[in-house]
Amino acid sequence: MEFVLAHLNAVITAAIILIVLVGYKWVLWLFGVIIVPDDSVGIVTKKFVLFGTNKSLPDGRIIALNGEAGYQADTLPPGLHIALWPWQYTVELVKFFTVPPNQIGVVEACDGAPLPSGHIIARKVDCDTYQDARAFLQNGGERGAQMVVIPPGTYRINPLLFTVTLDEALSIPPGKIGVVEALDGKPLPSGRIIARQVDCNSYQDGHIFLEGAGERGPQMGLITPGTYRINPLLFEVQLAEVLDIPQNKVGIVTTKEGEPLAPGEIAGAAVDGHNMFQNAQAFVEQGGRKGLQEQVLLAGRYFINPRFATVEIVDMVEVPIAHVGVVIAYVGKEGRDVTGESFRHGNLVSRGEKGVWVEPLDPGKYPINPYTHKVTNVPTANVVLNWATGKSEAHNLDANLSTITVRSADGFTFNLDVSQIIHIPRNDAPKVIARFGSMSALVTQVLEPTIGNYFRNTAQGSDVIDFLKNRSKRQDEAREAISTALKEYNVGAVDTLIGDIVPPDELMKTLTDRKLAEQERVTYDTQRQAQDIKQQLEQATALAATQARVVDAERQVTIAEFNAKATVKSAEGQAAAKKINAEADANVLRTVGEAEAAKTHAVGGAEAEVIKLKIASMESGNYAMVQVAEALAKAGVKLVPDIVAGGGSGASGGTLVDVLLGNLIRDGMKQPPQTKSEG
Repeated sequence: MEFVLAHLNAVITAAIILIVLVGYKWVLWLFGVIIVPDDSVGIVTKKFVLFGTNKSLPDGRIIALNGEAGYQADTLPPGLHIALWPWQYTVELVKFFTVPPNQIGVVEACDGAPLPSGHIIARKVDCDTYQDARAFLQNGGERGAQMVVIPPGTYRINPLLFTVTLDEALSIPPGKIGVVEALDGKPLPSGRIIARQVDCNSYQDGHIFLEGAGERGPQMGLITPGTYRINPLLFEVQLAEVLDIPQNKVGIVTTKEGEPLAPGEIAGAAVDGHNMFQNAQAFVEQGGRKGLQEQVLLAGRYFINPRFATVEIVDMVEVPIAHVGVVIAYVGKEGRDVTGESFRHGNLVSRGEKGVWVEPLDPGKYPINPYTHKVTNVPTANVVLNWATGKSEAHNLDANLSTITVRSADGFTFNLDVSQIIHIPRNDAPKVIARFGSMSALVTQVLEPTIGNYFRNTAQGSDVIDFLKNRSKRQDEAREAISTALKEYNVGAVDTLIGDIVPPDELMKTLTDRKLAEQERVTYDTQRQAQDIKQQLEQATALAATQARVVDAERQVTIAEFNAKATVKSAEGQAAAKKINAEADANVLRTVGEAEAAKTHAVGGAEAEVIKLKIASMESGNYAMVQVAEALAKAGVKLVPDIVAGGGSGASGGTLVDVLLGNLIRDGMKQPPQTKSEG
């Protein structure tokens, strides 16, 4: 006992001396004690096996599970570990492995079961996110690239078994999509070029992908904008543009996967449930056809996998004003003709059927697939076509028409320009297209030969001069004839107009010479007439010089004649007037006399009666004197004279008669003496 205590004391003393001399860590190491810090893991390598047991690793293995010499699967977690003698074990302290945010850890195992033939990535095993190397190996973990990635965080991973590489998490920005190709999985079936879609959390779960019979190669599924932890060793992801279809455009879709087109089909019919080709798997499962699709995409944004389908953006079909759109459908069920026996130049079918639709499209914009439907715009307004070289309307239907050359009955060849105005009714537009296929074909097959031959035929029935002279008549006849001819083709002839007519040069020279001669003759006749008029003018001028005197003399004679006649008329008038006046005066005098006589008779009778009464009242002599006095008073004769002359038989003065006589003598003396007239 004492020996043991003495030996133990010696050991402790030696240990203390070593700690003092070399430090405690080395002492702990010498005694097989390992302290692993909190942020590290201990990686153990066993150098040899004790007690002569020479355990060796199985062939092909590099990580020991059962105490074999070599790299050990088990690691030392943070803490104190003993019995790890330095001569038997090597322990390396390794910091925890950290995966930063927005990154992933891509793992590759250097040990494990070999990968099955044809596989390039190991299947998933339960191993605590690669922190339990023993569980990984015991659960059948496979060497090589691992399908499960390590998300952001801190991990105790044995670097002797696992190599972890940091990679950026996949970020799909707005306006982009992720197009996926699987590097492992079942091989694609024969005839397929794109793998069916497997629900595997947007390709973040490679285990589900492989367990769900995911197929290698281009995938039908795609990844929408966002951030994803996708293993780049299992899936390659390429960014592609999100499909944007602007306004007034349509998307023409061609799929790369689906059932083959049936014989006679040029495009796949529309199927439901694929969300406008955004769900490729649903399209295939619903029996969608591979190739051109009848269905189009309208304006908007679409997540369409370019590995599954390509989209061509084209303009919407526009039917302008004064036009209708005649639709020729190359797809759809076989149509039944709806025109009946009256129209035998092609079949017209109902809308949605294969063939020419009987109902045209009115002006507007339509989302129509130009590869499955053809829309021909037919003008419903008047259309002018010119048979004139170098002259064409905006529609260019007459671009290949030229001036018509005709031959007249007198053997001359001449040119004439013609304009034809036509009109196609709305409901007849499909018939025109069913018969001819296009407006240009109508022009070349009907209008050009009909109008050209008409004028060639009519020109042969007359000479050039007659044709020129009767141009208006020819135009009216052409209008009637061409209108009748075009009715058979469901085309209305509005008017036919003859433009410029160009006769041959030799005829034009003859006509010009003749016209010049006629003009010269007219000029000579005009000059001769001018000379005659000039001569007449000179004679008229000379005559006009004496005409004034002649006119004056003629006027004098005329005046004298008028004066004489006036005098006679005046005398006759005066005589008649005098006669009339005399008769009138006589009538007046007679009437007045008769009236005065009657008046006098009446007045006299009355006065006589009065006088009789007055005389009866006084003596007759006195009455007479009173009457004389009244008369003298009314005449203004003064009864009292200015000079009283005496005399007479009376003593008291003169009588009334004497007074009267005195006044008369006085008045006679006052009057001036009268001069005796010469006559």
